Amino acid sequence: MSQVGTTPEGVPIILLKEGTRQSRGRDAQRNNIRAAKLIAEIIQTSLGPRGMDKMLVDSLGDITITNDGATILKEIDVQHPAAKMMVEVAKATDSEVGDGTTSSVVLAGALLEKAESLIDDDIHPVIIAEGYKKASKKAMEFLTEITINVEPKDKEILEKIANTSMQTKLVSIEATDLAKLAVDAVLAVIEEKNGTFRVNLDNIKIEKKTGGSISDSELVSGIILDKEIVHSGMPRKIENAKIALINEALEIKKTEFEAKLNISSPNQIKSFMEEENQMLKDMSNKIKSTGANVVLCQKGIDDIIQHYLSKEGILAVRRIKESDMTKLAKATGGRIVGRVDDLNDTELGLAENVEERRVEEDNWVFIEGCKNPKAISMLLRGGTQRVIDEADRSMHDALMVVKDVIEKPKIVYGGGAPESFIALKLRDWSKSLSGRDQLAVEKFADAMESIPLALARNAGMNPIDTITQLRSKQSKGEKFTGVDVINGTIADFEKLGIIEPVKVKEQIIKSATETANMILRIDNVVASSRSSAPPQGGMGGMPGMGME
Repeated sequence: MSQVGTTPEGVPIILLKEGTRQSRGRDAQRNNIRAAKLIAEIIQTSLGPRGMDKMLVDSLGDITITNDGATILKEIDVQHPAAKMMVEVAKATDSEVGDGTTSSVVLAGALLEKAESLIDDDIHPVIIAEGYKKASKKAMEFLTEITINVEPKDKEILEKIANTSMQTKLVSIEATDLAKLAVDAVLAVIEEKNGTFRVNLDNIKIEKKTGGSISDSELVSGIILDKEIVHSGMPRKIENAKIALINEALEIKKTEFEAKLNISSPNQIKSFMEEENQMLKDMSNKIKSTGANVVLCQKGIDDIIQHYLSKEGILAVRRIKESDMTKLAKATGGRIVGRVDDLNDTELGLAENVEERRVEEDNWVFIEGCKNPKAISMLLRGGTQRVIDEADRSMHDALMVVKDVIEKPKIVYGGGAPESFIALKLRDWSKSLSGRDQLAVEKFADAMESIPLALARNAGMNPIDTITQLRSKQSKGEKFTGVDVINGTIADFEKLGIIEPVKVKEQIIKSATETANMILRIDNVVASSRSSAPPQGGMGGMPGMGME
């Protein structure tokens, strides 16, 4: 649409460039809602322990198999602008709390679907958005009624939390073992400040290697380096290691300006080579004099220094990533030095054991047994690369939910019980409201039930029977009643012990409501022409609005 309006004289006013398309009012709202609902439908079948996986093939032919909401939406090439906003909900939820990505998108889609029927009844989208905002605020209050306070360092609770987050994943069979690893890892790097706990997950290094099974995964109280020892003459294992962390290249420095040497006799060449050799030997002696028996260098190590270090029985590894050097300093208690001359025995890190081990076809160096390490490593194993990648994503979710509970030690029971309870309470509360707000709050309550409904549908249960039974039990005051997906029944989740962090539930409600409201408030979409625009007739008949 390139021209908008005319002057009284009938001269057209060119406002938008040629090829630009515009969608207004009801059409724009319908298109946006339809796109958002489609995104929710795509990942709805991935919700819960009986959720299905998705196979995603990118333009290069690389395959990803997952049921992690954020990963699915990251991998699919979404074109529609409203659909992209739904992808952002998943990304925000993933980075903030790590779990609940699928739930937040399903809830946002349900909120928009319910809003559509209100818009058809001529209720203004802004009124619906305001009603939703009030309902989400009230939902948070109702959530506190079923919240249970826990001890932040209670291992049993934390393992249950990690286990629950993995039950929906490919690794559910090994979830118990992996949950223990996740909890031990987080508790190892926990920091206490002014009575509150903080966890920086960057201090947990995850290395992946095919071979073995997921249950062969292990936690190392130190750092794993995917590097080899530099010289064949060096020891392959050192106990009671004293570790020098060096940021400087262990080689002769080149001059910064161009220099020329004039040599007139063979003796001068010999003395020049000997001088170079002596400088390298001095470097090696300096390291030896500090008592170090392991050298970990961020840059290169000269062949001659390698020779001298191996003669002294010192183990050396070179070209270590900067991020790994930082973790090594935290793990071993050593300090990274910029110059070998600055090295002394107080800067050295300590570890019980430094050893090169064969991991499948590669040699890796394990720095283990660090005393009170503030950075640790986890080695994930699995039969194929796809399995390991999914185990990695599952471990990320588990680490995040454990972190959530440690930082905010409040939990709720799972299985759609909190959503059902909130829906019931919101319906009761809506009766105290007047006007159109009441309708919006009722629709919000209906949308909250989309989570237990999706769980039931994915488990092959009858959704109508499930929701009526759930409402009946909730109205009798059985507030921990939810959908037991594994056994295909309605059950008391307090007895089943399936728990989730309150922080995740709050984030799901907040992000879903904000996104739904943002999409509802749009009444005009102006799409610029693109040189490689797909043919018309994509989603909503707008150029570049389809989903690949």
